Amino acid sequence: MTSPWEYAPAPESRELADLKPNYRMFVDGEFVDGGGQTIKTVNPATEETLAEVSSADTGDVDRAVAAARRAHDQVWSKLPGKERAKHLFRIARLIQERSRELAVLETLDNGKPIKESRDVDVPTAAAHFFHHAGWADKLDHAGFGPNPKPLGVAGQVIPWNFPLLMLAWKIAPALACGNTVVLKPAETTPLSALVFADLCHQAGLPAGVVNIVPGAGDIGAALVAHSDVDKVAFTGSTEVGKQIQRTVAGTGKKLTLELGGKAANIVFDDAPLDQTVEGIVNGIFFNQGHVCCAGSRLLVQETVAEELLEKLRARVSTLRVGDPLDKNTDVGAINSAEQLSKITELVEGGSAEGAQRWSSPCELPERGFFFAPTVFSGVQQSMRIAREEIFGPVLSVLTFRTPDEAIAKANNTPYGLSAGIWTEKGSRILWAAQKLRAGVVWANTFNRFDPTAPFGGYRESGFGREGGRAGLEAYLDV
Repeated sequence: MTSPWEYAPAPESRELADLKPNYRMFVDGEFVDGGGQTIKTVNPATEETLAEVSSADTGDVDRAVAAARRAHDQVWSKLPGKERAKHLFRIARLIQERSRELAVLETLDNGKPIKESRDVDVPTAAAHFFHHAGWADKLDHAGFGPNPKPLGVAGQVIPWNFPLLMLAWKIAPALACGNTVVLKPAETTPLSALVFADLCHQAGLPAGVVNIVPGAGDIGAALVAHSDVDKVAFTGSTEVGKQIQRTVAGTGKKLTLELGGKAANIVFDDAPLDQTVEGIVNGIFFNQGHVCCAGSRLLVQETVAEELLEKLRARVSTLRVGDPLDKNTDVGAINSAEQLSKITELVEGGSAEGAQRWSSPCELPERGFFFAPTVFSGVQQSMRIAREEIFGPVLSVLTFRTPDEAIAKANNTPYGLSAGIWTEKGSRILWAAQKLRAGVVWANTFNRFDPTAPFGGYRESGFGREGGRAGLEAYLDV
C-alpha cells in the first residue's frame, strides 16, 4: 500500500546551519588548533564533505583536563548555586534562540530528518539545561544529604546518534552540580558540539568550565584514562563500555554507562491496534532506528499477530524515506557507510537463518547511505536479528501465547534498557512492568523522554541514571 497523498518537496534551507569550512576544538575558553589529524565530517545523505575539523591529540587532552581542573578549583565550584543556574539558563535560552541553526546543522551532520532535529532533539536539549538550572541552587534538598559537593572534572564521551541531545544529558547535570567538563563528541558528528562551545562563550561561561575535544576512539580512551579525571560518563556500545569499565576499575573514578539495547515491545491481544502500530513505528523507525532504547523486538500475542502485521506493513509502506532536510521526510540517512554495512550484514543474516523479510517498497536516493524500513516475521529467539543490536530501521517480530511467555521472551536478552507494553488493562501494565528487567518501561506509548525522569539500564545496557533527581547523584560526592 502506498500513500494516497503526494507531497511537494518542503526543504529547510541548509544556509540556516551557517556552515563554516573549518572548525577548531574548544579548550580553556578559546577555539584552538588541535594536534591530531584533521577530521572530514560527511553529510550521510549526500556523501559530501561538510567541513574539516581540527582534532585533539593526547597533549590536547592533558591541556583540556588541566583547564577544567583550574576552572573547577578556582571558579566554578566556588560559585553559589544560583550563579551557576544563571549560566545554565543563558545556555538554554541560547539553544532556543539558535534552534533553527542547530537543527539544520544536526540534520546535515547526522542524517536524521529535520522534523526530528527541530521538534525533538533541540527542544529537549534546551529543556535539560532549563531543568538542571533549576536544580543548581537546590542540591541541599535533592535527598543526598546537606551540602553535597561536586566530584571535580568530568570526562564525557558521547555517540553519534543524538549528538546535541547526548551532550545536554551529560553537560547540564555536571555543571549544575558544580563540576567542570571535558567532552569528546563522536568522530562522525562533531559539529553541533563545537557550535555549542560557541554558545558557552556567548553565555559568558568562565574559561575551562566546558572543553570540547574532537577525535577518534583513542582520544576518548585517553580522556577516560586520564589521572586527573574524577568522573567518567559514556554513552555508546556495550563493547566499548566494557573496555572503559576495565580502565577505571580500581582508580576511584565515578562511572556511569549507558550502552546498547534490544528492547521488547509487547503487544497483548486487547491492545488498540491502530494506536499500537503508530507506537511500534515510532519505537523502531524514529531516527532510522539509531536509538539504543529502540523497540527492535516486537512480541505479539498470537491471536492478533496476523492482523497487526498487516496493519504494520501498510503503515510502514507510507513512510517517506529520503532527503533529511525535507520536512516531509520520515526516515533519513544512515549515519555512515560503516553503519550501513553492519545493518546490511545483519539483515542478510536474518534472511539466511530463515526469517521472512519484508522491506518497504519505497524508492531510495541514488546517493547517500539509506536503508529501506524492514520488518522480519517468523523470528526465533536464537537468531542474530533477535539477539544483536542492529541499530538501524529493522524490526524483528516474535509471537507469544501467554503473558508469562511474553515476559520470559522479553527478558531473554543480555540487555536491559527499555521495554514497551500495549494493553487496555491497567493491572496487566503494572504486572508486566514489575516483571520486565528494563530501566525504562513505557505503557501504550514509546520513546517518551523528559528531563525530570531518570533514564538508564541494567546488565549489558549499563548502570547509573541520567536525568531527574536521580541523575544528579552521578555528579555529586555522596
